[in-house]
Amino acid sequence: MAKLIFFLAVQIIFLAAVSSAGDDGEDFARTIDRKILGLHKKEKLTHFKVYWHDILSGPKPSSIRIKPPVTNSTSYFGGVTMFDNALTTTVQINSTLLGQAQGFYAGAAQKEFSFLVGMNFAFKTGKYNGSTITILGRNPVLSKVREMPIVGGSGLFRFARGYVEARTKLLNLKNGDARPGQNNRNRRSEPEPNRNT
Repeated sequence: MAKLIFFLAVQIIFLAAVSSAGDDGEDFARTIDRKILGLHKKEKLTHFKVYWHDILSGPKPSSIRIKPPVTNSTSYFGGVTMFDNALTTTVQINSTLLGQAQGFYAGAAQKEFSFLVGMNFAFKTGKYNGSTITILGRNPVLSKVREMPIVGGSGLFRFARGYVEARTKLLNLKNGDARPGQNNRNRRSEPEPNRNT
């Protein structure tokens, strides 16, 4: 037993010595050349006008409540809904499908109808196929125009920043189905054109 304790003690001392060798506590971050991340490229401003279809009713809803609001809430406070909504070119649900608006909204205000929204616009067609725009912000849904920040993206929208203006175009008060329109303005890095051709 004494040999086992001695062996374990030696191992612990050895591991402590190896793990602390050369560790001055400042190796967790370093400066990176902007070119490695593509940040040296010319930025491009992109404007989208899209519609997403928040369907709560019927046999195949695109939005599902996963947590009900707190008891006696008149503002949906504490409620959480996940969605996977069609993202289209016009307010008509059968218009050209561009991708999906995927994310959640949660009742975040006790005295007004306001959500915390986190969502991705996942594009599935054309030039932007496979790219996403990420939106995270406050959505006071009864306001005519709601502005939410674009906090990032992927693919052609890597390092995107900007804002979204949401306007509800259609709302069915009986079943809760809604079709907000989104005006998105964002900046992103894009490769500069090849000037040698």
